[in-house]
Amino acid sequence: MATIQVRVDSDTKAAADSLFSSLGFDTSTAVRMFLAASLENNGLPFQVRRHAVKPDLLEAIEDSRQRRNLHGPFSAAEEAVKSMLE
Repeated sequence: MATIQVRVDSDTKAAADSLFSSLGFDTSTAVRMFLAASLENNGLPFQVRRHAVKPDLLEAIEDSRQRRNLHGPFSAAEEAVKSMLE
C-alpha cells in the first residue's frame, strides 16, 4: 500500500469532505475512485479544455495592442470605471 499526500486550502478540503460525505464516502475513497477511473480511461475521466474567450474580449485585447479606442488618462479609478461603462 502507498500513500499520496496532496496540499489543498482548508476551504477546498472542507467542501470536498462535505460533498463526498453527502455521496456516502470519504475523500480518500473519492481520490481512489478518481485514480481507478483515470486508469480505466487511460487518461483523465473528464474532458479538459480552456474556457472560450468571448469575441468582444478578443477585440478589446487587439484594440489595446494597437492602441485604438483608448480613453484616459484618468486621475482616479472611478473615472476609468465610468468611462468603461459608457
